[in-house]
Amino acid sequence: MNETSLTVLSSVLVGLIVLSAFFSSSETGMMSLNRYRLKHMAKTGHKGAKRAQGLLQRTDQLIGVILIGNNFVNILASAIATVIAIRIWGDAGIAIATILLTLVILIFAEVTPKTLAALFPEKIAFPASHILGPLLKALYPLVWAVNLFTGAILKILRISPEDAANDHLSREELRTVVNEAGALIPAKHKDMLVGILDLENVTVNDIMVPRNDVVGIDLDDEMETILRQLRSSQHTRLPVYKGDINNIQGILHLRSASKLLLQEDINKAMIMQLCREPYFIPESTPLNTQLINFQKGKRRFGIVVDEYGDVLGLATLEDILEEIIGEFTTDYSATSPDIIPQDNGTFIIDGATSLRAINKTLGWKMPTDGPKTLNGLITETLENIPETNVCLKVAGHRVEVLQIKDNVVKAAIVHPGRRKKRSLL
Repeated sequence: MNETSLTVLSSVLVGLIVLSAFFSSSETGMMSLNRYRLKHMAKTGHKGAKRAQGLLQRTDQLIGVILIGNNFVNILASAIATVIAIRIWGDAGIAIATILLTLVILIFAEVTPKTLAALFPEKIAFPASHILGPLLKALYPLVWAVNLFTGAILKILRISPEDAANDHLSREELRTVVNEAGALIPAKHKDMLVGILDLENVTVNDIMVPRNDVVGIDLDDEMETILRQLRSSQHTRLPVYKGDINNIQGILHLRSASKLLLQEDINKAMIMQLCREPYFIPESTPLNTQLINFQKGKRRFGIVVDEYGDVLGLATLEDILEEIIGEFTTDYSATSPDIIPQDNGTFIIDGATSLRAINKTLGWKMPTDGPKTLNGLITETLENIPETNVCLKVAGHRVEVLQIKDNVVKAAIVHPGRRKKRSLL
């Protein structure tokens, strides 16, 4: 073998190593592509994304053509390197060629190109699709034959490609994607997206206004009392009942009642004519279902009832929306009369405040799988209704009962939970 032949073989060997690096980087780049970003780019008309998406629709064929090409060039490179090594070093060239070629392929045709492809998959995969597409068509019979044997082996192992995980994200996976989006999604928008995902896990019972806090019109009251209530009410809609809240007659919208207030002779029958039929909601209804029900029925207000039909409270469309977008006030702890911050870091909290509202407002983790309000949590922990002001520990927080009235904890002082000290060692 003359020097010219040796030079030609060396050039071919370098070209084969470059081809090996191409196939290795193409495989990693294609497999590392973000499928959801790829679909988005393809929909917007990106040609490289469309080609890559087409190749990835049959992953077995894509991997087949890449591995056929990669193994072919590696084996051919090994043969040529052996010939060159024997020409230079004689019989010892076989061992030398094996060691040197292994190192060269490992560094320049495997680790380096695959690392680059993993870091920048789009920059590698999109240009590579120009070559892989025609190559797949040219080698399709060979790829088909290889996949045929591969499929037979998988059947023997009782493995079906259909059993593989699909590209659909579960709710928890989508939550992780949203939380890991970083600066791409503003924090407020993240909270809203997570709030939508959480709607299924929250029931109407968790966000309703409790029965004790429901403001309504009692038809058994004097007409003067009713009119005074209509003029001073801070609510847009009021339930109308007779004697007891369980005996609801209808829902009155104050916009309709405002016309009555201009008249002189007003009676209860005229008020009832303006009432809309009450809409009842089972307490266990998930919020995502109730949101759709409100939309279908063109409702914004519903009465929450238990399995026996007794009224537990009321829920509004605004209550559900607040679970998604948060409170409509910018600083709930500063403006809410239910949670009043103190100078010493404690909070005076109304006993009827829901535990979910406390957790969302103050970032705490009080249990919500049992009682729904602070009063309920305190009485459950004590296993009785406190007769005097007591101090107890609830869910890691020190709670001091401040006011008790009608067998209900009206207010309590709650201390923030202690944070664990970080070790300096």
